[in-house]
Amino acid sequence: MPTLSPSATLPAAMVETLANRGFVHLPAPTLEVMLGWSAQDWSRFAASWDRLGTDGYMADGGRYRLRRHATFTAQGQQALRQPHQPHYQSRDYNALNGGVQRWFEPVEDEVAQGTILASIFETLTPLFARLDGREDDASWHSEVHQFRIETSARETGRPTPEGFHRDGVDWVLVLLVGRRNVEEGTTEIAGFDGAPLGRFTLCQPGDAVLLDDRRIMHGVTPIQPHALSEPAWRDALVVTWRADDAPGDQVTIG
Repeated sequence: MPTLSPSATLPAAMVETLANRGFVHLPAPTLEVMLGWSAQDWSRFAASWDRLGTDGYMADGGRYRLRRHATFTAQGQQALRQPHQPHYQSRDYNALNGGVQRWFEPVEDEVAQGTILASIFETLTPLFARLDGREDDASWHSEVHQFRIETSARETGRPTPEGFHRDGVDWVLVLLVGRRNVEEGTTEIAGFDGAPLGRFTLCQPGDAVLLDDRRIMHGVTPIQPHALSEPAWRDALVVTWRADDAPGDQVTIG
C-alpha cells in the first residue's frame, strides 16, 4: 500500500463538524487533495463501474441497480481483504432487502488493491478510531460497495430504495464517482425523530459525505434522466466500518 504523510487528514473544521453533527459533506476536491489521487488513479478506478453486475435481490422488482462487493478487516492504516462472502442486513436496518444473505460479484482486484481504496482506509480508519476513543490499531469489519443506479423513462432509479435508513454500522463513507444525464439524487440527513438535519447533492466526481451511522438516518432521492433518449446513471462508492467488538449483523459463511 502507498504510505501517506502524517498530514493526510481532514481539515480540523470538518472533523469538528463530523464529531458534533454526526455527518460532514466533503465537496470535491477535498478527498482528492487530502489523499493525493492522480488523474490516472481516478480514471482506472472510475472505469471499473462499467463492469458491475446486476443486483438480483431487489424486492421491489427493480433492475436498475448494479453492484460489486468486498469485505475487509481494517486495522490502523492497513486493510486486509477477506474471502468473498455475502452481504447481510437484518430487516431492522433494511426492511426492503434485508433478512437474506446477498451474494454480489466481487470487487475487482485492481480496485481492491488500488491506490484510492488504500488511501481511504489509511486515512479514515485512524480518524474513526480517534473519534470513538479506540486504540489506533483497533480492528474494524469493513465492507466496500460499488453501486451504479440506472434510470430511464421506463424505470426510476432509486439509490436508497429502502428510504431513510441506517446501515447498522458505525461509520459510512459515500463517495460520488460520477453522474451521467441525471437530475435529483439529493442526499438527505435526518435525526431518528425524522427532523431534517441536512440536504445536499453530490454532483461532482469526488464529492463525498461521512456519516456516523449510530446517530443519524440518511437517504438519497430518486434520480430521473435529463434527456429521455440518452443513458442515465449515478455511480457511487460506499465504504462502511463497524468495530469488531461492537454488536451487529453477523454473516455465516458456507
